Amino acid sequence: MAVSSGYCLGSSNWVIDSGYEKIAYVSGSSTLTTHPRPMDQPALKNADVLILTGLTQTPTANPDSMLGELCMTVANTLRLGGNVLLPCYPSGVVYDLFECLSSHLDNSGMSTIPMFFISPVADNSLAYSNIFAEWLSTAKQNKVYLPEEPFPHAFLSRTGRLKHFKHIYSDGFSTDYRQPCVVFCSHPSLRFGDVILFMEMWGSSPLNTVIITEPDFIHVEALAPFQPLQMKVVHCPIDTSLNFTQANKLIRDLKPGTLVLPESYLHPPIIDPARSDLVIDTDRPTIPYKRDEVHSLPLKRKLTPAGISTSLTEKLSPIEVRAGLSLATVTGELKVADNKYSIQALPSITGKKRLRSADDLLRIKPENYTWGSLNVDDFIQKISLEGITDAKVEQSSAGYIIHMPKEDVLIQVEDSSTHIICEGDQKLRLRLRDILLQCLNKF
Repeated sequence: MAVSSGYCLGSSNWVIDSGYEKIAYVSGSSTLTTHPRPMDQPALKNADVLILTGLTQTPTANPDSMLGELCMTVANTLRLGGNVLLPCYPSGVVYDLFECLSSHLDNSGMSTIPMFFISPVADNSLAYSNIFAEWLSTAKQNKVYLPEEPFPHAFLSRTGRLKHFKHIYSDGFSTDYRQPCVVFCSHPSLRFGDVILFMEMWGSSPLNTVIITEPDFIHVEALAPFQPLQMKVVHCPIDTSLNFTQANKLIRDLKPGTLVLPESYLHPPIIDPARSDLVIDTDRPTIPYKRDEVHSLPLKRKLTPAGISTSLTEKLSPIEVRAGLSLATVTGELKVADNKYSIQALPSITGKKRLRSADDLLRIKPENYTWGSLNVDDFIQKISLEGITDAKVEQSSAGYIIHMPKEDVLIQVEDSSTHIICEGDQKLRLRLRDILLQCLNKF
């Protein structure tokens, strides 16, 4: 079952629930209030195994601070007549960048500065973001039902403030293109896509700025092929994934039986080994793993659901043992097919060489099953009516011991068993057994 992870539009965590065992897989998740639907934490609670991955790749960078620095950098570059290049993915945090940056430029008196969104899937990305209401935050869902456009980029596109193209060679781009401007372009690795052309075109001017926001790539390595580079480089990694403080709180709230996580989460980052707060600290049993390792999860399946055929259910005679709980005996044939279990009526077996027929099996099954604890006082009263009046009851660590000196009988009553020790008198033992069974509940 997929449940919202709160990271981006359509991002999910996964729950595998057999009805008796539960495994939760936490991938890229976020508890911050942005455009996606909030993280569904109740669905992940009390899992037998919680697999935790996808924590922030920039634990020392605050997303809000990075976003503020990005907006200021863009505004300062545009004031000086330069252009801004933002290598990005065609979905995800880019929707928040459209919203925050356009608002900041409006407040800075730069509402006429054009923004370009260039990607082979730019059209589809902007369109789908407006129709996936079930994966949006509550505030944006409410706009859909008004109806209004949930994202401001729809208004920006309609008014011509944000222009989107599949490629720089697409019809209309050369006509609409003017400087200074802001360009959102893929791919953030700087190894393919139209972003390469902008790096080559703008890289020789110190007025221009490239802002690296995606944390998936080391920005120094990404920029290496374009050196020497005259344009300004600003590293503002915006990673809204769970940080270690949020992850530790999440683990405490979810209360998993066992926690499976990368070994690196148990040690401070190499770049800052003194930060002991940048680790997962939990009292839950943990299974750390490294890349390419294979581990067995500590799950032992003990129960599984099974269906009962209609012909068998018609013969059931349930007895209520307590309010809301009834029991009944079932005798049938267990069948397994496609990993599904079902209990069917016993087949009729014919032939001279048969060892045991269905009727034979039915005859040897118990007439009923006993349950509950033995009422010792009731038992003593019943055997006294049968003429046994010398019974003495002693309490032991495991239950009771009933001694009948005259009959030379000792009965040991424990929580899960009862033993009748009778020296040689089988008839007396069976008689006492029948009286004892009368004192127990049956179904």
